[in-house]
Amino acid sequence: MTTTVTRPSTVTARIDTPAAAAAAAVGTAPVPAVYAVTVYMNTHPDNFDGYESHHPLAAATGRDGSALRLVFRAIDRVRSHEDAADAAFEVGNRQGADDHGRTWPARIRSVSVGDVVEVTGPDTRTVHLSVDSYGFTPVAEPTLLAAPADPDATHRH
Repeated sequence: MTTTVTRPSTVTARIDTPAAAAAAAVGTAPVPAVYAVTVYMNTHPDNFDGYESHHPLAAATGRDGSALRLVFRAIDRVRSHEDAADAAFEVGNRQGADDHGRTWPARIRSVSVGDVVEVTGPDTRTVHLSVDSYGFTPVAEPTLLAAPADPDATHRH
């Protein structure tokens, strides 16, 4: 005895976004939306008490001395500027890598309370968030920036 099973019809649709349509026009795949993050290390003597606008900051740097930019694709775990800051905090505490495989330089201390995270999202909007004991607080763009340098060399406890 055979039994007939009816399967529901399946419809496949392609939805073009402006990025996908532009990529299709030139024959390339769309560029994934990303969040770019730069961490500024608080070099003030009271840096672990939290960030204040008069505290000097120095960008965490890569081997070449330029500001280290961590990149995170806008996917399920990173959907906002705060999610990207949280992902950067994890990398900055040596818990993995960014989406390009970059890890935190051994010569730079871990990201801590009082540091500031600059996040530029896929919408090109940039926000600055101070690292708090739990989470982040939006702050104005810092104005007291030192040249990118190894912050451990400028301040030691």
